[in-house]
Amino acid sequence: MDARPLPSSDLAAQGVDATGVHAFLDALEAAPDIEPHSLMILRHGRLVASGWWEPYTPERPHLLYSLSKSFTATAAALAAAEGLLRFDDPVISYFPEFEADITDPRSRAMLVRHVASMASGHEAETLDRALTTDRADLVRGFLLVPPERDPGTVFAYNQPATYSLAAIVQRVTGQPLTAYLRSRLLDPLGIGKAAWLRDRTGRELGFSGLHAATDAIARLGQLYLQDGVWEGERLLPEGWVAEATRPHIDNADGTPEGALSDWQQGYGFQFWMARHGYRGDGAFGQFCLVLPEHDAVIATTAATEQMQEMLNLVWEHLLPAFGPRPLPDRKDEDKALSERMAALALSPAPGKAAPPEGAEDWSGAVFTPYGDVCADQPKLTGVAVNEGADGWRLRLTEDGHDLELPVGESGWTVTEEPLPAAVSGGWADADTLSVDIVFLETPHRLTVTCSLPDRTFTARWHTRPLQSPPLRAMRAPRPSV
Repeated sequence: MDARPLPSSDLAAQGVDATGVHAFLDALEAAPDIEPHSLMILRHGRLVASGWWEPYTPERPHLLYSLSKSFTATAAALAAAEGLLRFDDPVISYFPEFEADITDPRSRAMLVRHVASMASGHEAETLDRALTTDRADLVRGFLLVPPERDPGTVFAYNQPATYSLAAIVQRVTGQPLTAYLRSRLLDPLGIGKAAWLRDRTGRELGFSGLHAATDAIARLGQLYLQDGVWEGERLLPEGWVAEATRPHIDNADGTPEGALSDWQQGYGFQFWMARHGYRGDGAFGQFCLVLPEHDAVIATTAATEQMQEMLNLVWEHLLPAFGPRPLPDRKDEDKALSERMAALALSPAPGKAAPPEGAEDWSGAVFTPYGDVCADQPKLTGVAVNEGADGWRLRLTEDGHDLELPVGESGWTVTEEPLPAAVSGGWADADTLSVDIVFLETPHRLTVTCSLPDRTFTARWHTRPLQSPPLRAMRAPRPSV
């Protein structure tokens, strides 16, 4: 179904000073290591500001990475309310086929609430160890990795813990997470298409892999801010929001630096406590910030490894913008911000649309990797440049698969097939072609540079995708629900 628009309002009517939002945008765009993709701000239940940096757009799904975990916890809450699971049951009780294999007493004592709160008893991430132990079933591999401590006593951010929670939900409901959530959460909230990556078992991952629009992030945050009630209807069990968003396990290191970290304020049920409010978050700046003290929600997508700095900018600029009462006579300021938000854009890569006149013929040129410079994209084995009736095109070859994209137009050239992408850049000189490829349903951008004299290319990720998927997989799963 198509998403219903969120109720909207001028900023001033909801006590939000446009000057603070301008300052936040200025700081984001000045930060060299932060590439913003979208921003939505809700105050008192109204959407007061929203914008997408071109070539990103409102309707397009975006890979949420670990922000997916907050949706998984919400599915677990709904399943518990329906009597399908209990948070005080042992995890192993939901997988009787592994009963004989799991002999470690700590693994057997691990409860659903422990995997929901990153308190499985392991002292560190177990993903690699669990996959090494059993690549066919991550739950079994996880349970076969003995916890070093008693469950419930130590925090460790741990992908297989959330995967196990998601696997339990899918087992007891008999449905993938997206299908289970559709009638219970997504449709009632007015969330449109959503799609979740699956593993070789067919399970949706739970700990990552959800693709959804920024609007979905904002709606989930607003639902939690409203204690699970949406348009007068209770969607989440009474008491769930308070339980999910309180610290279940301490994750502080006791240092002064740790006190300033938004990753050391405690952890709930797949939500992080923060210096202000609480949040769901995903790698590279996918944030759902819920600020009960300000009656506000901030949803972002981005590409950055400086996630703490991005939060610091929110605390520095946006929090002071939330005032206690409406602001009079701010129509001009609100209009100026609205116009700025509508015109947000990422700068395209520089370059000319065609080789300089008289340059050696580029059409048909084939390029091979330049030494180990392509270690950042090791599966990319060849690049070819061709000129056709519809202009210049770049063909990337990876593991025997070709990905062909347009090149040579000014600004961003957006294509939907063979996958959603935007391309910018062009010829720097007669010998050099450099293009940026933005994979529009992810946070990621790849720069490919070809050198004509030696027929070599380099490829560099701006933020390297986790799990290193092939280029052809850099999109939301199809079909989506």
